[in-house]
Amino acid sequence: MANLVITIDGPAASGKSTIARLLAEKLGASFLDTGAMYRAVTLAAIEAGVDMSDEGKLLGVLQTSEFHFAVKEGKMAVCIDGLDVTEQIRRPEVTAKARHIASQARLREKLVEMQRQFASTEKKIVTEGRDQGTVAFADADVKFFLTADVKERARRRQAELRARGGGESLEQIQGAIEERDKSDEDRAVGPLRPARDAVVIDTTDLTKDEVLERLLRCVEEKCLKRKQK
Repeated sequence: MANLVITIDGPAASGKSTIARLLAEKLGASFLDTGAMYRAVTLAAIEAGVDMSDEGKLLGVLQTSEFHFAVKEGKMAVCIDGLDVTEQIRRPEVTAKARHIASQARLREKLVEMQRQFASTEKKIVTEGRDQGTVAFADADVKFFLTADVKERARRRQAELRARGGGESLEQIQGAIEERDKSDEDRAVGPLRPARDAVVIDTTDLTKDEVLERLLRCVEEKCLKRKQK
């Protein structure tokens, strides 16, 4: 396992992916984008034409496909069966269907194994997702939980999608986010919630630089205390 593990959990469009990348860069750590892993399995399932509610068939896709994840220029590069799908996994329909993968217990177990395997090869990691501080890395050195008002999260997601050429309305995006929130919070395995020892930060009215500064300060304080023990 990595010598330093920092987890950042939170709902969709709370800013955790952006902040995780920036924090990893500042700390000279590797960035583990767990969302990319879930989206990769989702894309593989879509292309295989399997029923997204059939756990057995989804597990078969996961077991028979070759997934490769690597950090390149601060971002998670994704390959499925040797084909680079880093951009394809960000398509709206893939994001919308990723909840099916996230809600299946055996799939989540396999993906957590993949996340821990990734961490075992790195010296320092910053990982983001829904259950990183509660399940995947429950003994992480520092844990954060980022949140934000749903309207602000919808605005951020719309800007992100428009940058890629998407034209979804703000209402459509907010509805999708609210549906994803409910799915994440209600699922039986790895539900979305802050770890008991997580630092919770509301990013609604904060710039990414302000959020990053808060996280860096917390990491420095916690690591200093660890050294003093």
